[in-house]
Order: sequence, then C-alpha cells, then structure tokens
Amino acid sequence: MAIFEQSIHWPVWLMVLPLTGALLTFAIYRYQNLIGLITAMGILWSVIALAQKVLTEGPQRYSIGGWGAPLGIDLYVDGLSTLMLLLTAAVGFFVSFYGVGYAGFRQHNHGSGYFWPLWLFLWTALNGLFLTADIFNAYVTLELIGLASVALVGLSGQASALNAAMRYLLVGLLGSLFYLLGVGLLYAGYHTVDMASLGQAAQAGPLPRTALTLMGVGLLLKTALFPLHFWLPPAHANAPTPVSSALSALVVKAPFYLLLRLWFTVFPDSTTGAAANLLGLLGAIAILWGSIQALQTQRLKLLVAYSTVAQLGYLFLVFPLTQDSMAASTAWSGALYYTLAHGLAKGGMFLAAGTIFYALQQDRIQNLNGISRHLPVTAFAFGLAGVSLMGLPPSAGFLAKWSLLTAAIANGQWGWAIIIVLGGLLAAGYVFRVLSYVFMQAPSKAHYRPVPWLMEWPALLLALMAICLGFITQTPLTLIEIGAPMSYQYLLP
Repeated sequence: MAIFEQSIHWPVWLMVLPLTGALLTFAIYRYQNLIGLITAMGILWSVIALAQKVLTEGPQRYSIGGWGAPLGIDLYVDGLSTLMLLLTAAVGFFVSFYGVGYAGFRQHNHGSGYFWPLWLFLWTALNGLFLTADIFNAYVTLELIGLASVALVGLSGQASALNAAMRYLLVGLLGSLFYLLGVGLLYAGYHTVDMASLGQAAQAGPLPRTALTLMGVGLLLKTALFPLHFWLPPAHANAPTPVSSALSALVVKAPFYLLLRLWFTVFPDSTTGAAANLLGLLGAIAILWGSIQALQTQRLKLLVAYSTVAQLGYLFLVFPLTQDSMAASTAWSGALYYTLAHGLAKGGMFLAAGTIFYALQQDRIQNLNGISRHLPVTAFAFGLAGVSLMGLPPSAGFLAKWSLLTAAIANGQWGWAIIIVLGGLLAAGYVFRVLSYVFMQAPSKAHYRPVPWLMEWPALLLALMAICLGFITQTPLTLIEIGAPMSYQYLLP
C-alpha cells in the first residue's frame, strides 16, 4: 500500500481529475451533478494526500514525462502552493455542493448547462497555476483562469452580467499582455523560463527590474488592487452566486500568489523598498476606499464585492512589512494566514448573500429586516463569516491581523498598524449594518422562496472553517514554514 501511494503523482492528478470532470460533464449532461460532486471529492482527497506528503517529506518537484527544465515541464509544491491548493479544494468542494442546490439558476437560465464544465475547467487552471514551476506556464494558466472566469460571469445572460464580463475580459487581456511582455524580456535575457533557474541567474539590474515591473502591473490588474479594481465589484456582484464565491475566494488570489513567487523567490535582489512601500500604500488605500464603498452601497452582493476590494489590501501589506528581517517571518505568516481566512470567510459570505438573494429575489439591504427568522442557518453563516473578516477572536482573521499588526509594531511602522486597526473597525461597520437588518425583530412582509438545504449549509460550513482555523493552527503554520523564503519564526511571538 505504501509503495502504491509513493508511486502516485498527486500533483498530476490534481490537474487530470478536474479536467476529466469538465469533459465528462460537458459530454454527459444528464449526470452533471453526480460527476461534478465525485470530481470535487476526488480532488479534495488528492490535495489532502499531497499535503501529507509535503508535511513529511518537504517541498516536491516533478518533471512531467521525465523531461525536466529547461526542455520539459516541471511542477513544484512547497508549503505556499500546498496552502493555496488546500484553500481551492475546500472552497471548491462547498461551491460544488452549492451549485447542485442552486435550483433557480438551473431553472431560469439557458446557460446553466455550462456551469459544471466551466467551473471544473477553472479549477484545473487554478491547480495548474499553483503547481507550475515556470513563468510561461504560469501565463498559460492565468489565461485559462481568465477565460473560464469571464465565461462564468456572463453565464446568466443578463445585460449587467454580460457588461461586467466584457469589462473583466478586456482588463484580463491587458494584464496578460503586460505579464507576457515581462516573460519575453526574461527569456531574451536568460534563455529560460524556469523559476528556479531564473532565481539563480537574475541579479539586480535594469532587465529583471523592468520585467518584474511589467509582470507586476499585469498581476495587479488581475488581482484588482486599488486603483485597478474597477472591474471587480460589477463582475462579482452580477455573477451567479457559486461563481461569485469562487471568484472572490480563489480567482483574485491566483495572481497575488504568483506575485509572491516572483517577488520573494525569483527576483528578491531586484525588489526595492520604495516599490514595497508603494504596494503597501495601494493596499492601505484599498482597505479604506473599499470599506467606505461597502458602507454606502445598498445591495448586499455589491457590499460583499466591495469588501473583497478592501480585504485584498491587507495582503499587500506583506511587501513593506517584510522589509525588516526581524519581523519578516511574522508578516509572511500573517499574510498567508489571511489569504486562507479571507478565502474561507468570503466564500461563505458570498454563498450566504446569494441564498438571501435567491429567497427574496432581490438583495437590497433595507429589505432584509427579520430574515433570520426564515433563514436562520444563512443568517448565522453571514455573521460567522463577518467575525473573521472583522478580525475578532477566536477566528483565523484575528490571528492573521494580529500577526500583521505585531510585525508593523515590531518594525516601528505605525502607519500600517493604524490602517490595520481602522480597517477592522470599518469592516465591523458594514457587517453590523447588514446584521442589524437581518436580526431585526420586526416582522417582514416579504415573500420568501423555499431554499434547498444544499444552498444553506455550504455557506455555514465554510464560515465555521474560517473560525476553526483560529484554533487549529499547527498544521497551517507548519505548511507556511516549508519552503518559506525567509528565516522562520512562529506566527504569534
């Protein structure tokens, strides 16, 4: 049995399984739900097996077909990529179950038959990006992620969704162009696209800095960092609910993951303190601007979308906070932990918001009064997800923000510390604004459409995972340490 498990190349299966599922759900429409759920469970099992292997044996490198770099394709798995694969599997698993129960979407939309093939194709591309070991295949997977995401956003066929999808497509193509220009420059200069080889060859100089700048701008467009976020709120708010959840929890994290790879492991000698501070400043503005927009908007799904703009800002504080080696590992741990916390919480919050929209057939916040009486599970899920987004103990969001705050204070960077605290207060403002209507005791005269249990429980379980991750810290912290680009200390000093 042990020999059998050793012979299984789990990274390869993580791309083969969802791709096979996508093809089967496209070809066999009648059994789409069954095939999709079996595929989701198979991917989750494979990711857990791969995580166990990384925990026991450390970083793994695979050469597809025995042909390694520079001629062949290499896959690389360390703690960072394993965390992203686990997050994708967890959110993807519950999004898949929610998709089965999303009855309204299936009954009233001619494009619903394409949900499973596109969603599993997107899952394939996400796994491919988190596994690839070269910058060109990263470009290919980024393109696949973008195309699948755009198709999913426009799946409802409504004018608002199609407009949002078209804007998303144009921004994604522009981002890809910038990224590809950087790849071309690097290949012309170093004759390789393998990340490890580039990391050894590239020294500080005009070529790697120009390439990193071009690739960075492309990735910032795709991850929607302020002021390049304009495409995100309409795309996330108008997409079908399972798609909104996947986009906010996973898709915007993919370019951020690649930026971390390039910044910390491929071009560490080409980065500057000024560039790190600029990224941190844009992240800080995103926290404030996105939160203020969330406080003002009248639609629930749009509020959650603006919250994503704000919460993404925390991730970019990792760049200035890792400039000082004394607290670099704490900031690194905090940022990665926040990636997990936000993915789980925002995935659950979008599912909860979508369920409310489905039940009421509209999502104006002022019309949510007393909805907790009719949808107690969904209301509780929204509240739990909000606890993590606000950064309240004992959630994973609290641990992550505490680590970032600790790093900022240890570095004497009080400005970032104030932004972290202020962002938490603003998040509390827009979350409690919704909860004040949801748990209002006044009876509601609204007509509620029956909601399948498969649309309520996935949101609650994702939100619970965001809370439980605040208690179960040993395994995530061990994974964060494996292959970390800086000397490591524990999350909480």
